[in-house]
Amino acid sequence: MSEPLLFESHSHTPLCKHAVGTPSEYAAVAEARGLRGLLVTCHNPMPDGFSARVRMSPDQLGEYVDLVAQTREEWSGRVDVRLGLEADYFTGYETWLEQQLNSADFHSVLGSVHPQIDEFRLRYWDDDPTEVQRTYFRLLADAAETGLFDCLAHPDLIKNMTADNWEPSQIMDDIRRALDRIAKTGMAMELNTSGANKLIAEMNPFPEMLVEMSARQIPVCIGSDAHEPGRVGDRYDEALLLLESCGYSRVSFFLERQRHDVSIRAAAASLAEPANS
Repeated sequence: MSEPLLFESHSHTPLCKHAVGTPSEYAAVAEARGLRGLLVTCHNPMPDGFSARVRMSPDQLGEYVDLVAQTREEWSGRVDVRLGLEADYFTGYETWLEQQLNSADFHSVLGSVHPQIDEFRLRYWDDDPTEVQRTYFRLLADAAETGLFDCLAHPDLIKNMTADNWEPSQIMDDIRRALDRIAKTGMAMELNTSGANKLIAEMNPFPEMLVEMSARQIPVCIGSDAHEPGRVGDRYDEALLLLESCGYSRVSFFLERQRHDVSIRAAAASLAEPANS
């Protein structure tokens, strides 16, 4: 094993109401798996009760910032713990997000479109699941064009909400159009390893989409979307192999809102062990 290089770039805290374990417990797993650091990216507060069941409330943001700062101090010199955020993109809330992201020194901001939340279903759901899929990918591109985020999280999440009607060949033209728009922004996209544990058991996004991303030179970050400590760094070894097979030679992460790239082969050599749980 070489010097640690990679970060866990997508992890949560109990403040989101559907994760367990302290950030310190997540950092311990990051250390054991040969990761350089941990980006804590819990779900951002939203106003007026917006999907309040799965995120911290606005008055908890200060508590969240302090929790990550305490963990960073605790693990100083061992695991590089940084403050991040997973922020929902939803049309009409751009000003709220911009003000929120300027309120603290976030190192990495994931932009997410969550089709499973009630608000998405009320506004965008359609009797034709293929139309919902097209809407989802259009919204991903809309999110990129705001410039608010560093990386788009789990960028084919809609497949698990419409699994019975998921036929990527039917919407590849829509996906390509969305990726063309995203590529022009320079924004990164995530390979989310948690997809391997979901209804359609493959990482998000699916391999053909990764190939299209690579062809457009869209930077890619790896995150496990850890909602419990044991998932930190999960399947990173598999993810790196998948990225290489899809045309990538480098993988990225963000610190101080700036992208850092490392070679996939060096990253793979730096892992302490296969991170399969």
